[in-house]
Amino acid sequence: MTVSLPLVLVLGFFAWGAVKFLGVRTWIVVLVALFGFWLSHTFMAPAIESGTRSGVDVINGSHN
Repeated sequence: MTVSLPLVLVLGFFAWGAVKFLGVRTWIVVLVALFGFWLSHTFMAPAIESGTRSGVDVINGSHN
């Protein structure tokens, strides 16, 4: 059985776990999320996008 989850859902789960179990402050999670949002509007966004896709493909084992 194959289950498909959006990456943002997985990252949100890890952020929730960090706040709940590791004692990470909520404002730090918000700050990191804002940093990622602003980083996505820079010249580095295409490299981050392709790197993320390549990493997911390696984990999933699909080599197109």
